[in-house]
Amino acid sequence: MSRSNVSNASPQAETIPLAIARSPLGDDHQALSLSTDLSLPYLGVVLPKDVRHANALLFLDENGLCLQVAGKGAPGPVRAEFVTGKMGYRREHGGGSGQLVARAVGLQKTKAGLHVLDATAGLGQDAFVLAGLGCRVSLFERNPVIHALLADGLARAALNMDCAPIIARMTLRAGSSIDWLTNAGEASETPDAADVIYLDPMFPHRDKSALVKKEMQVFRTVVGDDDDSEALLEAALAAAKYRVVVKRPRKAPAISGPEPGTRVEGKSSRYDIYPIRALPQR
Repeated sequence: MSRSNVSNASPQAETIPLAIARSPLGDDHQALSLSTDLSLPYLGVVLPKDVRHANALLFLDENGLCLQVAGKGAPGPVRAEFVTGKMGYRREHGGGSGQLVARAVGLQKTKAGLHVLDATAGLGQDAFVLAGLGCRVSLFERNPVIHALLADGLARAALNMDCAPIIARMTLRAGSSIDWLTNAGEASETPDAADVIYLDPMFPHRDKSALVKKEMQVFRTVVGDDDDSEALLEAALAAAKYRVVVKRPRKAPAISGPEPGTRVEGKSSRYDIYPIRALPQR
């Protein structure tokens, strides 16, 4: 898309779901590339709170790419961030293999460097934890907007001396994981796509009295819910070598299909574990 084809829309223009924009310090070339790649209009330099003709923005500023709901009073920006904030603190002060996701994957039971396939990577937080504990992690995120956020976060973290060795164990793949897993499960020459396959599908939020985390509020403006979780679980079970792990809200039902073999529960979420064979001891 050439610059002549992108411009600020007028206040009277029809409201659009999502657009690209930037701050004065945001990368103009990157914004134009995103506009072309994602077929989204580019609004140029704006203040998100002043935008009335787009529901949300993929917004570039001095801190990289973020997803920002437009208008006054909207939740703050959401970005894939591994160097600072929650993930930076977790990297420095996390609970090691005692963390719930690490226990669910089985890192307390094996010393082997597992290959984990994160089939619903989102912003890559769980994948980053597992990579920090020595796993090699392949990440799939089929939503192109979230994929762009994740790619930006990984690229920025790769420039940080402390994060770079972790990011080197993370590979972001293109496309839908369910297609890839189905093909891998059917291919006789590659029967095991990964040692462990990890699923964290978007779950319908029905409790209107509960506070939804900011990330989920913003995500749902773009992503919605995953309505093919059952097919994804089936494909994962056919492709995993040792186990499939599914993250769920603590009180939510399991995904339709086989019953989990065991569970690891936390305060707000749990991990349903579908064992296939014993993990290696070394």
